[in-house]
Amino acid sequence: MTDTKKVPAIAMRGISKAFASVKANQDIGFSVEAGEIHALLGENGSGKSTLMNILSGIYLPDSGEIDIHGERVIFRSPRDSMAKGIGMIHQHFKLVENLTALDNIIAGTGHGLFIDRAAARAKISALSEQFAMGIDPDRRISTMSVSEKQTVEILKVLYRGSQILILDEPTAVLTPQEITHLFQILHRMRQNGQAIVFISHKLNEVLSLCDRVTVLRQGRTIGTVRTDLTTTTELVEMMVGRAVDLSIDRPVVQGSGPCLEIEGLSVLDTSGVHRLNNVGFSLSHGEILGVAGLSGSGQKELCEAIAGLQIPSEGSIRFHGNEIVGKSPREIIKMGISMSFIPEDRLGMGLVASMDIADNILLKDYAFHKGPFIDRKAARTKARQIVSQLAINTPGIFHTVRKLSGGNIQKVILGREINLNPRLLITAYAVRGLDIHSSYTIYSLINEQKQKDVAVLFIGEDLDVLLELCDRILVLCNGEVTGIVRASDVTKEQIGLMMAGESLQEKEVVL
Repeated sequence: MTDTKKVPAIAMRGISKAFASVKANQDIGFSVEAGEIHALLGENGSGKSTLMNILSGIYLPDSGEIDIHGERVIFRSPRDSMAKGIGMIHQHFKLVENLTALDNIIAGTGHGLFIDRAAARAKISALSEQFAMGIDPDRRISTMSVSEKQTVEILKVLYRGSQILILDEPTAVLTPQEITHLFQILHRMRQNGQAIVFISHKLNEVLSLCDRVTVLRQGRTIGTVRTDLTTTTELVEMMVGRAVDLSIDRPVVQGSGPCLEIEGLSVLDTSGVHRLNNVGFSLSHGEILGVAGLSGSGQKELCEAIAGLQIPSEGSIRFHGNEIVGKSPREIIKMGISMSFIPEDRLGMGLVASMDIADNILLKDYAFHKGPFIDRKAARTKARQIVSQLAINTPGIFHTVRKLSGGNIQKVILGREINLNPRLLITAYAVRGLDIHSSYTIYSLINEQKQKDVAVLFIGEDLDVLLELCDRILVLCNGEVTGIVRASDVTKEQIGLMMAGESLQEKEVVL
């Protein structure tokens, strides 16, 4: 880290921002030195996104001051922020897949009709070499891995001369090996004098990578600490306001036997390309089977095929010995199969955005109800129980779902599905968008289902959680199974290798 007497790269003082009656930021102070990696932590609704949107020029603060390298600035648009050397790498990349890295990087940078592509290529290659990125400027984005696409996004802001970089959850979908490579790039950028704001919910990464951490809670600055002088427990207490147990149990359950058996399952997309290819595994009652894989490795297709939302091109799916391939979700229910599915697309598939919480709970009850009448009072009681149990932040059960935050939407559907008392529970990214306290509440609820003899298929992104929570882990790469391993017998690095396509034959479980 640089000498603290120097002018900081970022100095934000007294930043406040309100949206109607909601005070998103209240008198926040935040500073980052040049040559520093500074983490920004906080639960959902703590004000992190609003603060970074102010720094990025998306929002204008109601009050407060911003200095960039000692110069007082007012950002009225993202263009103003970029002009001062601030670049943001979003979790969802903004790249054109059928163009090359070069075309994506130089897009929008020309001041005339023509851009000197040879000079641009040379500059990109020099930056790639300087920061050990290994990117070929002439390679198409569509042929790149998630990690390489992220590297192109970083190159894009460096090409524009950014000296301040904001990274939003940059490791969410990377393998351990790719995370190591990203951290090497960030270390080189720190050595080069860049200031980096690192937003992440993975506290172990924050402590290993960053120099300092600023914690926000309920729109206010709680404090800034050095990573070498704090612990995970202390950071969580700063974020939540009280001590939180960060241990995840893995109870041993003697289940009642096999629940789900899948053999030779293949799913084609509309272009005839395999999204799943010859997938096979079994899942027992009282077991949590985790599914790991890079984004787009077939997780979505696997869940939807089991739930009856996609028709496989080949293969068998048996629930308690009953074949369900080709059955619609309603036909599966009529067979007496008790299955709950928490999809990745919460509003598109899981909930009706224009309906309130109570009616969304009622909607699923109606699907399982056999008579002509629905007990709306019971559904409302259940809705109140779910809101209370999961601490859903809402004015009431009659609040429209689309007006909830992403994390609270997630809690509604999760609470609804668990309260159906299923025999098979399929969860796709159950804690995505949730804060630490809520996430650990969800892990406890899933373990409760396991102890009730429910079979759980848990699709997740955080390998640490998969290794702690699950009994076994199935790893997908490009729609194929590269291994099914016992969580207690494998390392995070080995899971990462399987996610990249390597098969660990000596640890594979034959099912």
